[in-house]
Amino acid sequence: MIDFKGLKQIYFLGIGGIGMSALARYFRSLGIKVAGYDKTRTPLTDQLEAEGIVVHYTDDPSRIPKKTQLVIYTPAVPSDLLEYVTLVLMGAPMVKRSEVLGWLAGGMKCIAVAGSHGKTTTSTLIAHLLHSSDKGCRAFLGGISKNYGTNYISDKKPEWMVAEADEYDRSFLKLFPDLAVVTSVDPDHLDIYKTKEALENAFCSFISQIRNGGHLVIKYGILPDAELPENVIKYTYGLDESADFHPVNTHTENGIFRFDLKTPGKTMKGLTLEIPGLINLENATAGLAVGWLTGIQYENLSLALADYKGVVRRLDLKYKDDTTAYIDDYAHHPEEIKACILSVRELYPEKKITGVFQPHLFTRTRDFADDFARSLEKLDSVILLEIYPARENPITGINSTFLLDKIHHPDKVLCSKENLVNEIASRQIEVLLTMGAGDIDTVVGPLVDLLTHSKQ
Repeated sequence: MIDFKGLKQIYFLGIGGIGMSALARYFRSLGIKVAGYDKTRTPLTDQLEAEGIVVHYTDDPSRIPKKTQLVIYTPAVPSDLLEYVTLVLMGAPMVKRSEVLGWLAGGMKCIAVAGSHGKTTTSTLIAHLLHSSDKGCRAFLGGISKNYGTNYISDKKPEWMVAEADEYDRSFLKLFPDLAVVTSVDPDHLDIYKTKEALENAFCSFISQIRNGGHLVIKYGILPDAELPENVIKYTYGLDESADFHPVNTHTENGIFRFDLKTPGKTMKGLTLEIPGLINLENATAGLAVGWLTGIQYENLSLALADYKGVVRRLDLKYKDDTTAYIDDYAHHPEEIKACILSVRELYPEKKITGVFQPHLFTRTRDFADDFARSLEKLDSVILLEIYPARENPITGINSTFLLDKIHHPDKVLCSKENLVNEIASRQIEVLLTMGAGDIDTVVGPLVDLLTHSKQ
């Protein structure tokens, strides 16, 4: 383990990543000099620079600070990146983001939220509940909290650390939490795991690492045979009434959920959740279960939940007027896309939904093409962008035309990202939905401007 107290200069390879930037903010808060490389300038990297972190965007080893004592990198960084190769040849101390997160978690009581999807909304809510109570937390989040405008939250005397436990590259196996949450185990990252069974086995290994005397909060019905460590207590949550934690007496008013929560103790009554979608009601149930287990008082839970504003790019309402709405979402897995579309359909049951999807990764598109097609067919109109490659090289025959051909829909089209605004301008939009984990967020601003000016 590295003594972080003795560090004066840290360098990040891939600093613009959502998990990497949270760590960068943490070390900057300690007074350590932080610098880093990322291939793309984004609003997030602009924020890092405004906070005093030095960021550059060209693969240039001469930009690496000479007094660097530690290099933190993400597995998404390609091994042939010149800066990466140079640092390896120099023998610089290099560690993955997941290792650093594991070291930090080892010194605190830790809540780790894992799952193929749902973990960002759930972990952000948990952090908000703890921050709003007398417990306090230090949280490393996989999205930007709308309540705090950041992915890193830290109280002066945090009782808990909240971390997203990322299954990619088996990163979550670096964490040994006191309280683990598992939201879903839908197949993903088959470039790493190869099979659904291998992915589920990894989640079981994660569960086996819960500390003695800890707790598991897991969605009802998944991994029923997972073995628990000694003295670990399991609780289930979900919309199913058989779950230990589940909502009852649920109704909606203008997209706002009002409900009671059945717990193993008394029922929590009169709860309010202002972010839409049944998937978010389910995520909120998981968050409230954690709040209950950590001893947060009911009054604090109720007030904090009512004040929870959600996460940027999670069913994120970007524009609304009397006739038109625009929602942006990070959905990049078939199950996430299906849940997203159904949630939007709940909000606007009588309106036509025009959906724009940017596939993320060639391998994910190849492995789940049929599932993507079935989910996208739930839209009224489908606009498909080219695949965002991220860390991957192209795969012969795997492109957006390959996916488009599998979508059985009378209203589907392939469009370049550069021409998307013109494509939307040519249509009569009732509800616009953009989805993807790549750089589709760069068109959100132009689309909002288009819709705003079209109404003037």
